[in-house]
Amino acid sequence: MPSFDTRVPAVLVRLDPDPFHHGTLGAARSLGRVGIAVHAVVESLSSPVVRSRYLRGAHARPATPSPAALTRLLLRMTDELQGAPSHPPVLVPLDDITALFLAECRPELAGRYLLPEQSPEQLSRVADKAQLALTCRALSLPHPRTELPTSADEAAAMAWSLGLPVVAKWSRPWLLPAGGGLRGTTIVGSLAEVRELYARIPQAGSRLLLQELLPAGRGLDWFFQGYVDSAGGCSTGATGRRDRCWPDGAGLTAVGRWTANPTVDGIARRFLSALGYRGVCDLDFRIDRTTGAYHLLGFNPRPGAEFRLFADRAGLDVVRAMHLDLTGRPVPAHLPAYGRRFVVENYAALSWLSSPGRRCAAQRRGGGETAWFAADDPRPAFAMLRAWLAHAVRKGLPALRRLLRSGRPARRHRASRKTAGPGERVHAPRGRPPSEGTPDVRR
Repeated sequence: MPSFDTRVPAVLVRLDPDPFHHGTLGAARSLGRVGIAVHAVVESLSSPVVRSRYLRGAHARPATPSPAALTRLLLRMTDELQGAPSHPPVLVPLDDITALFLAECRPELAGRYLLPEQSPEQLSRVADKAQLALTCRALSLPHPRTELPTSADEAAAMAWSLGLPVVAKWSRPWLLPAGGGLRGTTIVGSLAEVRELYARIPQAGSRLLLQELLPAGRGLDWFFQGYVDSAGGCSTGATGRRDRCWPDGAGLTAVGRWTANPTVDGIARRFLSALGYRGVCDLDFRIDRTTGAYHLLGFNPRPGAEFRLFADRAGLDVVRAMHLDLTGRPVPAHLPAYGRRFVVENYAALSWLSSPGRRCAAQRRGGGETAWFAADDPRPAFAMLRAWLAHAVRKGLPALRRLLRSGRPARRHRASRKTAGPGERVHAPRGRPPSEGTPDVRR
């Protein structure tokens, strides 16, 4: 186990409103278990993460998140954090918008907090999905063919050229309004859907891009996570494979396994070096079945939610590596634990229910870690379960009501239908024809 400077606290920051972000809990446990005082900025003080025994204090995020509002909150927090100002806390961003805001606020926060050397321009090159496509093109890195339409007609023409169905993405998904019915990534199967999405650009607040769809499949999705220290070294980089996702085949990691993949590891390290990147990173790849090439699908400038998968035999992970480096301590080399697995209980259950017959090697082997339940910190898991059930009820009741309402007219119609007698005609009820295209399959 490396030697940590436990005089230096850590502040976890997440502006995303998702109450089921298990990566925040993983970071609190990771640092808290080695004696570091952990504080957090989260979506709500009722968040399951707040129940963790390893969290010393929690603050609700600003009601309207912005760089200025976040700076004011963090500067107020320094007065109550043990260790400041002689030992400035380490700031750990846990979503993309937080990483970008902290890079923008770095001049105001320097001296009061410890952060990696990052600029908003550097992070935008990889976090903004439109800029990532251009960055990959400039560096000749395999990336799904991507188009950036400037009109609805051009969007339809580009989608036709790419071949339906296509992947539609908002370049800055963190700008999407909560409850607006928009998702960061959507698989669209008709030109009408493409035009409809393009019309919603003002609501989304960012550019729409269209990508060639690389089909999902077992063993095709890989990821790389690592920490690039202040000297440019990345001793904690590791590769893993998604054995289960939710939604199935195109979503969050439900079950992941630490698996050596020299090809993915080499691509990721060369890309980080070309960018001159510093800090924690999470890169997603998918194999193109036709060419065998690994395409970079996404780059997150912060810890991936499943980063605890890569806790090595000495307990070192990317969040601990970040604390070591920013406090001036050496980051030791990773001691790989190949075969280790990470299971996100709520998403794994949904994935299993959607495809119960599919098993994976990671499910047949023991060892690893669960995202929510921990014997030394059980309360967040029970809080998550209560919140998850309440969420399911809120989502399920409206669907049930719609189903019941749609069923009543049909029953009345069937009851009133009469049989045609001699010389009579029974006219079928008029109705709208089915809409063209295929329904959305949302990631």
